[in-house]
Amino acid sequence: MLGYMNEESLKLTLSSGEAWFYSRSRQTLWHKGETSGNIIKIVSVWLDCDNDTLLLQGKPTGPVCHTGHRSCFFTRLDKP
Repeated sequence: MLGYMNEESLKLTLSSGEAWFYSRSRQTLWHKGETSGNIIKIVSVWLDCDNDTLLLQGKPTGPVCHTGHRSCFFTRLDKP
């Protein structure tokens, strides 16, 4: 999935070992899985070379996407 984090959600993610994000539309923090129960346990956190993007590697307890798919990236646009 792709999510937005602010400083507080990053601190919560690092301290709890579970994924937290910031909802810009709702203007609030959200714990991944707070309603579905499908949390993401963090395995590692990587910072890109520009220091503006994080890659969280984790183990989900269920589907990551709100549609029920394993990943949010399930629609392929190009054909080989």
